[in-house]
Amino acid sequence: ADRAFRVVVEHGRAVVFLIADGVVPGNEGRGYVLRRVLRRAALFGRKLGLQQAFLGKVAEVVIGQMGHVYPELEVQRDFVLRVIESEERSFHETLSTGLGILEEMVGQAGRGGPPRVVSGQEAFRLYDTFGFPPELTREIASERGFEVDLDGFEAEMEAQRARARAAGKFHGESESLEALRGLGIEGTEFVGYEKLKHRSAVVGLLVGGRPAETAREGQEAEVVLRETPFYGEMGGQVGDSGLIRGPRGELSVAEATRPLPGLIVHRGRVTRGELALNDEVEAEVDPARRRDIARNHTATHLLQAALRRVLGSQVSQRGSVVAPERLRFDYSHLTAPDPQELARVQRLVNESVRQDLPVTAEELPYKEAVGRGAIAIFGEKYGETVRMLDVQGVGAELCGGTHLERTGEIGLFLISGESSIGTGLRRIEALTGRGAEDLMERRLGAVEAISRELRGTPDEVEEKVAALARELEQERKRAQALERELSKSVVESLLGQAESVGGVKVLSARVSASGMEVLKEMGDQLKEHLGSAVVVLGAVYQGRPNFLAMVTPDLVGRGIHAGDIVKRVAQATGGGGGGRAEMAQAGGKDQAKLDEALRLVGDMVRPN
Repeated sequence: ADRAFRVVVEHGRAVVFLIADGVVPGNEGRGYVLRRVLRRAALFGRKLGLQQAFLGKVAEVVIGQMGHVYPELEVQRDFVLRVIESEERSFHETLSTGLGILEEMVGQAGRGGPPRVVSGQEAFRLYDTFGFPPELTREIASERGFEVDLDGFEAEMEAQRARARAAGKFHGESESLEALRGLGIEGTEFVGYEKLKHRSAVVGLLVGGRPAETAREGQEAEVVLRETPFYGEMGGQVGDSGLIRGPRGELSVAEATRPLPGLIVHRGRVTRGELALNDEVEAEVDPARRRDIARNHTATHLLQAALRRVLGSQVSQRGSVVAPERLRFDYSHLTAPDPQELARVQRLVNESVRQDLPVTAEELPYKEAVGRGAIAIFGEKYGETVRMLDVQGVGAELCGGTHLERTGEIGLFLISGESSIGTGLRRIEALTGRGAEDLMERRLGAVEAISRELRGTPDEVEEKVAALARELEQERKRAQALERELSKSVVESLLGQAESVGGVKVLSARVSASGMEVLKEMGDQLKEHLGSAVVVLGAVYQGRPNFLAMVTPDLVGRGIHAGDIVKRVAQATGGGGGGRAEMAQAGGKDQAKLDEALRLVGDMVRPN
């Protein structure tokens, strides 16, 4: 107990400081460390008899005792408590499921006598399917005198990583990588910050993933230049496209990538003549596409600054995609921002756009950049010298991407979507410039079209749609009331169809119903009239057969089970379902077999 107390106290304190510092639970990096620490504290709390969530109370004590020395704890109090509450609740659900399965595994492993070992495959299944970390499996197993084959677990993990790598490869990518390594080229000098057109030379050429001297018209090729203005995909920013013109031909570059550190590869098709190794060429980036990418990239930095102002300084970037047509920004935050918060974020970004702020970039030592307040993305690998982007009045970040010179060039920023991508992780999708203009035109066009349909003006659309929704709801309720009245007469007509099967009243029939609620009402009325009976109803709605089975309590006592009946009936139509002994429901696929399926009910009730 003494050890458990110390674990809860020390882990609880660590959790508070980690979350206050902007860390949120996750499946990798420091987020995974936080999750492990928090779950271990919760587990040792269980050993002390604490079956309900308790770490929030520990956190409040930590903040109360240490907040005067570390004021960020008080500032982040609400965020810390929300994260702990959410993660601890999630862990209790995981623990309940995982413990049952682990007990079963331990029981099976113990039947054969020594060695008392939980296999690596079983530990991996617990982790992969139920989120049960191997450290937790080992801790619980050791209390029961068992070991866990962690080497076997790691082997399973590596096998999964290998499968993921294989699934993620493009056709022929592995051969292409080996061929690129074989070229022995140390790297490509990027000159694209200053210019979009540059004279260079072909120093590497692959066709079909293999080294070649020449790439001819119609062939797909990968070209390495001595220097290039093409930005190779990196840090979430997509690669440039454009043209490479040689003395005897031309390559249309579809994308520039960085398959190896420091190496930029131009992938595309020879559209005219041929391109050869050692050719002197002119490389030209598509300027309009580069400008669209730059708009979205600079806007991404404005977006992060706005999110931190509106939602709190604990917000941090967790990934991004910057493309010409859109931007996507993943960030840490426990709850969904409400519409008013999103609207404020959008207004703040557009305010920075209207101010036409200067955007500057400079290269300097990493420590100096961080010392000057530049934000570094956790998990990114930075060299000794970094590129620092500074938007005047907004803030500085470490970023190697391509950007605008002034924020006013963004034109317009519109948020197109916001969603959850995991516990404590959110995603915003947005557009700028031409993309934002297109989105606004489409949405305004939709409002205009709706207003014409409703015979009103665009300003009246919201009011008219609300009125129409109220009217439809009233009609829906009226239709339901009429259907209930009609069902009463249907029930009366069905009572005469009940049959006696082995001394049991059985009624199976096709009816018209708009949903399961109507079927349940009919079933309840039939049971009430019949007293003791098996009732099975079938109806087609939404283009599929649906079934309801009800069995009165006295017949349940005789071993008749509504779930078994409805499952067999639904299977006859290609579906499935189940439920309790007294009531169950199911859905099928083939509505033509509904009547045939209902005829099976009597045989299922008839004694063998």
